[in-house]
Amino acid sequence: MKEQESFNYKRIAAAIEYIRENHRAQPDLVEIAKQIHLSPHHFQRLFIDWAGISPKKFLQYISIEYAKKILKNNSTLSDAAFSTGLSGTGRLHDLFINLEGMTPGEYKNGGLNLAINYNYFQSPFGEMLIASTEKGICRMTFAENKQRELEFLQLEFPNARFKNTTDSFQQKAQSLFTLNWNKPDKIKLHLKGTDFQLKVWQTLLKIPMGYLSSYRTISALTGNSKASRAIGSAIAKNPIAYIIPCHRVILSSGIIGEYRWGSLRKTALIGWEAAKSSQDILTSDF
Repeated sequence: MKEQESFNYKRIAAAIEYIRENHRAQPDLVEIAKQIHLSPHHFQRLFIDWAGISPKKFLQYISIEYAKKILKNNSTLSDAAFSTGLSGTGRLHDLFINLEGMTPGEYKNGGLNLAINYNYFQSPFGEMLIASTEKGICRMTFAENKQRELEFLQLEFPNARFKNTTDSFQQKAQSLFTLNWNKPDKIKLHLKGTDFQLKVWQTLLKIPMGYLSSYRTISALTGNSKASRAIGSAIAKNPIAYIIPCHRVILSSGIIGEYRWGSLRKTALIGWEAAKSSQDILTSDF
């Protein structure tokens, strides 16, 4: 992924933030472009290059009305989608992901005897730190501050051996933003978490791209309908950005809500995925 795309995201994010804060005034293309110091023509072209659709259409995808529509559709589609792992057109959404929890020994001893590779990669939503063991991806996080994210990783596995290098697990994870969704590669995850957290993360993996779910639905699917606070905590501690799609979980009211890597990035992720999937999941205009 080119560094220019990551830079473009920062400009797009600034535009999205302005739109969110001023949506009641319905700012037009000229006004939004002015806020990020671009001509309307340049801004329109930049936005379409990044999202694949116009800013106006993107706004529909990040609105509460859109979120409510998708949540409503999920009320009839969730059983099939969650059980089969297929989107409306039959595309595999779970990318053949295998999730393996670390052994109790690995969990308690801070990664003793684990060798962890890590490197930084560009994504459409900014730079990412991706780390892996011999069994799979153990961390994938947006890295506004590269050194800080590395320190967080090292604190998570204080006794592991770290090497700044790229391996096939990382490459497959990074390629999710550009792959042919009809032919996804297998991705393996090797995670440190409690049994409860692993169960919640496994449930998140079943939310199809372009769909949204609510915290209430996730609670019910994990068999813990009365443990909404614990569910929210487990979701917030998800160590694998994008692959484990915690960004697809919103409030039942349609409000996007908080996100470990920023609510603005969550908004952008939802809109970007909706644009990629719009021909498959939308049945009518707003």
